[in-house]
Order: sequence, then structure tokens, then C-alpha cells
Amino acid sequence: MKSIRQQVLQRHPVCGTWIVLGSSVAAEITGNAGFDWVLLDMEHGMAGTGSLLHQLMVLESTPAAPIVRVAANDPVLIKRSLDLGPAGLMIPQVNTAEEAKQAVAAMKYPPLGARGISPYTRPAGFGPDFQTYFENANDDLLCVVQIETQRGVDNVEAIASVPGVDVLFVGPFDLSVGLGVMGEFEHPTFRGAVAHIAESARLANKVAGILTLDSDGIQKALQDGFSFIAIGGDAGVLTSGMRNLVNDFNGQLESSGVNEVKV
Repeated sequence: MKSIRQQVLQRHPVCGTWIVLGSSVAAEITGNAGFDWVLLDMEHGMAGTGSLLHQLMVLESTPAAPIVRVAANDPVLIKRSLDLGPAGLMIPQVNTAEEAKQAVAAMKYPPLGARGISPYTRPAGFGPDFQTYFENANDDLLCVVQIETQRGVDNVEAIASVPGVDVLFVGPFDLSVGLGVMGEFEHPTFRGAVAHIAESARLANKVAGILTLDSDGIQKALQDGFSFIAIGGDAGVLTSGMRNLVNDFNGQLESSGVNEVKV
């Protein structure tokens, strides 16, 4: 199992991206592109347990650390995802300190938590490596909680104070909706919430994370105090790339004045 946790906790800027297509080929291409981490999305992405396993397997041979976003803050979903061997989890819709404690407990082995124990899991080598994995998992697994609602913003200081929470991550779309300013990422209400989340993370000696839609948002994220930064994702890159090819063709066709090819 790869671990990126210590690098993240030192607040070194790390670059990630979203994978929603559920494709192991897309995951392999992305993992070899130079990202520090990639997010395998089980909340809104198309992966099931089988395709998630395949993505984790191909990412093992790339430099990128795989983080899984589970569909909900549910101990069963958390346990099953961890047993496949990611470097950490992202937990959506964390709104209170109690919900943050629930996520941490589900991720940590006793005595720090209540994660179920089985030696016969992938990160434990299906048995032979279990003792090593058990001794190191609590320190190696990254816990990322998402702040996506007004309630989460109101409670963010308490959430940040929960031991075992490593990263407070801004989900910009959900957060903007929750604040009543959908998609208005420059709105003072949204910008104020983002600043409050970043400052709460800093004061609690935690890490602030955010998703940027494209490379134009990187500098702002860094200036705002975010170091765990995601840029775009596989679906967006494929969609825009394919459309650009068609637009290039149509543009050159129009500029050439050629309506049909003479044979």
C-alpha cells in the first residue's frame, strides 16, 4: 500500500485529479501523468467494487497514490474500500464533529477506532503481510473530510479539531449550492466560507484541500492556503479534448473554403 499522508501533513503542495469514468485504462494513463494522487470517485463516479479494484491494481504500478471517495460516511462502505488497498479515503458531506469522529473511527483499527479486522485483504497481502499492515495502517492512511454545506462551514472549527482528520476538503459545487450561490465561486459568501475553512485547518494544524476546475485556479488555491489541490478530472479532459478536435476540424474546413473533396 502506498502512503502519501506524511507528505500531505507537511503541507507540501500536492497535485491530484478526479477519476469518475471507472476505467482502469484511464486510471493507468492518469497515474502515469505525474499527479501525486488521484481520486477514485465512488460517490458520483461510475465505478463499482470490481472496477474500483481494477483501478487500484493498475495504479499500483504508477507513481500516484490512490484516494477513494466513498459514497457516504458509512462504516461498511469505508471498511470495504479500505480492504482493497487505497492510500486513503475522502468522506463526503461531513457536517459535524460527531460525523468526523464517525469517519475516523471507521478508518482506524483499535484502539484508535473500530475498523473491522481481517488478515485476508489485499493491502495485507491476503494474510502474510497482515501484522505489518495492522501496525502501520493507522499512521499511513489519509483521512480527507469534505466540507460541502453551510452546516459544515458553521462547524468547521470543531471538525478540524477531531484527532485523525487530516484534510478539510472544499467541494466547490456542493458548497456553493449549500450557501445559496450555485456556481458563483467569486461570490463574497463563497469566498468567505473558503477562507474560513482554510484558516480553520491552519489553526488546527490540519491541511486544507480544494478542487479547482482547471489550471487557472491553481495560483488562487495556493494563495488561499490550500496545499492538497485537485485539478479537473478524466471526464472533463476527455469531453473538452474531443470537442476541441471537432472544433479544429470544422474551423479549418471553414477557412479552407472546401465543401467537398474532388476525386
